Amino acid sequence: MNIALVKELRARTQASLSDCQRTLQEAGGDLEKAIKLLRTRGKTIAAQKMGRTASSGIIEAYIHGTGALGVLVELRTETDFVARSEQFKALAHDLALHIAAAAPHYMHREDIPREIIDEEKKIIAQEFEKSGKSSQVIEKIAEGKIAALAKEIVLMEQEFVKNPDQTVSEVIAEAVGKFGEKIEIGRFARIAVGE
Repeated sequence: MNIALVKELRARTQASLSDCQRTLQEAGGDLEKAIKLLRTRGKTIAAQKMGRTASSGIIEAYIHGTGALGVLVELRTETDFVARSEQFKALAHDLALHIAAAAPHYMHREDIPREIIDEEKKIIAQEFEKSGKSSQVIEKIAEGKIAALAKEIVLMEQEFVKNPDQTVSEVIAEAVGKFGEKIEIGRFARIAVGE
């Protein structure tokens, strides 16, 4: 087994050493394939853990260097043992940094108020009203634009600032696979002077 590949996989995924070795063997030494396998496993484990209760956790605070921007994020997990780990604290810190940089307004797409969605659809309908497109085509365009809007303002759908190849949701799923417990963001607040 190539130790350098194992170290690189561990550095890129934060998976355990044994998981990295086993996954690299399964992937035939292909690093990118091993990364995809680990992410897939994380999503599978996350789906299995959805019904569990995440009653432990931490609150992470981040104040930007100038003091004009601050973030609080509650990251929950199943046990105090995981919540106290340095890796869990690092995840909470990375999420706080993401929230500071990306400025999400909502946790999930379902949290976007109906009035905002209706207003967006109305604007899009007016925009394409004289285009001659059918109402079904305009509806599809509206759905696409709302999905694009969600990627900008919904935390779980945003591209993670430290790795734009993953969404925040995928980062959480990967962490579930790594820790073996349900992990979820309970709530967050971003406060900026003058906003």
